[in-house]
Amino acid sequence: MLCLTLLATLAIGAVKGHHHENFREHVSLNAGWRFSRFESNPDGVIYDYRPDLENLTDVTVLKPWILPTANRYIPDSANHFEAPGGPPPVEVEYAQTSFDDSSWELVSVPHDWAIDGPFYTDGENPVVGGGMGRLPIQGVAWYRQTVFIDQSDAGKAISLDIEGAMSYAMVWVNGDLIGGWPYPYNSFSLDLSSSLKYGEENLIAIRLDNPNESARWYPGAGLYRNVYLTKTNPAHIARYGTYVTTSDIADDSATINVDVQIENAGARSTHVQVVTDIYSVEQHGRQYKVAQSSASSARLSSGDHTAINQTIMLHDPKLWGPRPEQAPNLYTAVTRLYAGRKAIDQYSTEFGIRSVVFDPDQGLMVNGHHVPVQGVNLHHDLGALGAAFHTRAAERQLESLQEMGFNALRTAHNPPAREVLTLADRMGIVVMDEIFDTWEYNKTDNDFHLIFPEWHEPDLRNFIRRDRNHPSIVAWSYGNEVIDQTLNETGPVLSRKLRGIVSEEDPTRLSTASVNSAKASWPFPETLEIISLNYQGQGIRTGPQYSNLSGIITPPVYPDFHSTLPKKPIWSSETSATVDTRGTYIFPVVDADSAPANESSGTHPEDGFVSAYGLYTANFGASPDKTFASLDRNPYVAGEFVWAGIDYLGEPTPFYTSRSSYFGIVDLA
Repeated sequence: MLCLTLLATLAIGAVKGHHHENFREHVSLNAGWRFSRFESNPDGVIYDYRPDLENLTDVTVLKPWILPTANRYIPDSANHFEAPGGPPPVEVEYAQTSFDDSSWELVSVPHDWAIDGPFYTDGENPVVGGGMGRLPIQGVAWYRQTVFIDQSDAGKAISLDIEGAMSYAMVWVNGDLIGGWPYPYNSFSLDLSSSLKYGEENLIAIRLDNPNESARWYPGAGLYRNVYLTKTNPAHIARYGTYVTTSDIADDSATINVDVQIENAGARSTHVQVVTDIYSVEQHGRQYKVAQSSASSARLSSGDHTAINQTIMLHDPKLWGPRPEQAPNLYTAVTRLYAGRKAIDQYSTEFGIRSVVFDPDQGLMVNGHHVPVQGVNLHHDLGALGAAFHTRAAERQLESLQEMGFNALRTAHNPPAREVLTLADRMGIVVMDEIFDTWEYNKTDNDFHLIFPEWHEPDLRNFIRRDRNHPSIVAWSYGNEVIDQTLNETGPVLSRKLRGIVSEEDPTRLSTASVNSAKASWPFPETLEIISLNYQGQGIRTGPQYSNLSGIITPPVYPDFHSTLPKKPIWSSETSATVDTRGTYIFPVVDADSAPANESSGTHPEDGFVSAYGLYTANFGASPDKTFASLDRNPYVAGEFVWAGIDYLGEPTPFYTSRSSYFGIVDLA
């Protein structure tokens, strides 16, 4: 039996209702950006060469100046990327304060430049195909904004925090290249302090380069999540600087463990004390202090960082659990940093107290109660809103899914907006948090495999640190249907490496990678802590209606995996893949419990419609009835994540000439 205990949500800033000085300032930069998009390279720079840039000449590669951004997420300094000795040998026009951007479009972020269209409608081979939604996602774009930095901010640590930038983000401040982050789904932060002018306007210029053939779904384009500045005193709690876990959970008590990371960006050493208060989060946002740590001390030299560990006993804990059987009770840890008697920083972390057990024979247990996983997969777009994130739209999606009995979310196949996890915490939804769709081998020409060698470790550590305080997360996924699962020598080695990174950052949860072709006897599944099966459990292309199809043919494999790996829990990370068009009923109806949708069965190809009887599937899928029956026959399986909870842009199946998927239980709108 495998047991985990924990946790929940990072909410930077002070706890609502508590009196505090403005130790930590969080400034939204969502408004007031000047924006321009170019379909071809306009500026003579690139992050690095890739397949679509092979014929580009007379450009400067900026990768050596971007890679050092990753170093804070690489613990072994021997593996750090060395910064070049000086600035790049090119002055980029759009990054200069002298450039006149008054003719550029004025936009606010979150911003998805592609969602306005127009759609590419030119037949079978458009510029951007149906897989990516036939929308103009491709090209280079620049965002520019001037920000006044007060003279009183001199000496503070000031960072630019970008929640999501699609993609290959590179950032200049007052003409200086300060860093970037190529993976578009991760949040990242850059220290601006040394490049700012105090008492003056400062130019922030962000370059994005969004390639075609970079995903199998609609990725969106632009600064599609929130952007802000964070200002702190020189000695401060680090970004993602608290890690809250719980242990010894009983009816009358629980132990709260708080790890606090402290940094000193000042010129002088400093002695600090740390105190953490625990508040119960009640209805309507009211919070009541229920416990407090003793003071912990540390001395930090200039440029130094250290960790402080605090243990707090809480009486009569209210547990976090998934609805509807349990209640998602939450707490807030308010950590204060003092220099002498003066408070110099305050950092709030929302978390939950719960125990999680994955039992190979019983499935998922939360707080000792069996929780059948009734989950769905969701891509990150919000339908007609595109990839630009809006909290209320995401909340509405989850509300619609909860109305039908859903209790679990898989973030297919990349880190979601942080707000999605906060919603899951507060709504009582368990989450399988996923980061990668590819490793070393590609699925599309310009996907993550191009940057995997340098960026898999910093991306994975960054992702875990950002999300590990969310009580809703019960498992991490570091891969989806990666081709590496079929490589019996290198695939398992890489899986163990990624699993090890996850365990170093969060030893309280199990991790996995979803497989769609690996056999139980292969080396790859042995490396996984949870067996996550995509379609294999229910069987792929099985039954008389599927017998004439080519491709992977797999009988139902739940029994094989359970008998071969009896100590490993199993769930289905993707099931069903049923396709339909709402309100469309096509006759004759197939005389079977499941059948593939194709030109001769269940469709109107000329209209792009699929019958809505819930019987027709992608070639690799199975109807809900067939899927439910397979789960009933194998009660040790923890449950399923249906593909997909809500229709999404791109990946149109079975008709590539369409623009969005047919998979959703809930429609695109």
